[in-house]
Amino acid sequence: MAGTTGGAAATAPGKKGETPAATRSGALKRLPLALLVFFAALLYSQIQPPPSKVPGAPGGPPVTAPRTRLRDGRHLAYLESGVPKEEARYKIIFVHGFDCCRYDVLNVSQGLLQELGIYLLSFDRPGYAESDAHPARTEKSIALDIAELADNLQLGPKFHLIGFSMGGEIMWSCLKYIPHRLAGVAILAPVGNYWWSGFPADVVEEAWYVQFPQDQRAVWVAHHLPWLTHWWNTQNLFHSSSVKGKNPIILSKEDTALSQKFLDRTYKEQVRQLGEHDSLHRDMMVGFGKWGWSPLEMENPFAGAGDEVKVHLWHGVEDLFVPVQLSRYISKKLPWVIYHELPTAGHLFPAADGMPDVIVRSLLLGDE
Repeated sequence: MAGTTGGAAATAPGKKGETPAATRSGALKRLPLALLVFFAALLYSQIQPPPSKVPGAPGGPPVTAPRTRLRDGRHLAYLESGVPKEEARYKIIFVHGFDCCRYDVLNVSQGLLQELGIYLLSFDRPGYAESDAHPARTEKSIALDIAELADNLQLGPKFHLIGFSMGGEIMWSCLKYIPHRLAGVAILAPVGNYWWSGFPADVVEEAWYVQFPQDQRAVWVAHHLPWLTHWWNTQNLFHSSSVKGKNPIILSKEDTALSQKFLDRTYKEQVRQLGEHDSLHRDMMVGFGKWGWSPLEMENPFAGAGDEVKVHLWHGVEDLFVPVQLSRYISKKLPWVIYHELPTAGHLFPAADGMPDVIVRSLLLGDE
């Protein structure tokens, strides 16, 4: 009886006939798989961005700006300044940059707005401030958004465009997809995509190493591993984008003097209020993503239109946000682009006193 009892106890831990040692061995063999599943689930939860908030919805920020509804149901918030559009000689749409919003419009003097009869429109790009997020955003979709915005606000068949930084990069998309709507374009310190075809290897290499190492890594992730962009820019193991983190090391001498204008913005908390992923991270994913075309391969979209439509490209030599080398090469490749290189300026030159008027006069009147 005692022997029978002991035998029963020995086989109890596992299947019939298994010893405790065999049971432990089987469990140990399954442990790596269990750990792999656990860490995969943990990683998946970490890399998934939280859903964006919806302006005006429960849990979302209130809607305080005028907004227009697009065909797909999204809303864009906007800001109007200058003379009434019904009286305007010129209508300009300004496209803001990374980590900005409609209030970061080019600060054109009231005197010039009145003198030239300028209506100036800025808007929150998708996912910023009070404009709904657009998870399917592409380099083409934002150009179509701009055209639809102009239609909704009845700006007429043509308008001028000015874009800064990430908004400057968007100007290339507008030149490709909606050139028939454009009366002229000013591209200010535009972000460049290192993977656009047409760049010589030495130009890309020189521009690449102007960036700080953490920015190289952030840009590389956005291009090659876009699904990891949210995690990369929110983790604390490594330094992420110095632009997103507002690291002062990225400021040139002239940018340092101008940066206080951005630090003093009373509305800065509104910029990211819908969440960082569909504003900042998606900007990086689209801007540095895999484009199916390259601005360097564009033909003049205004060929045959005479000298009426001009494209101006402005860039500062001391820009540590966006290296000048890419813009410099694009201007050589595209002879129809009028290039303005500023030898001592950094990235924030459009905020310098008097510079907005210089840019606008150049665009509208051809002044140098």
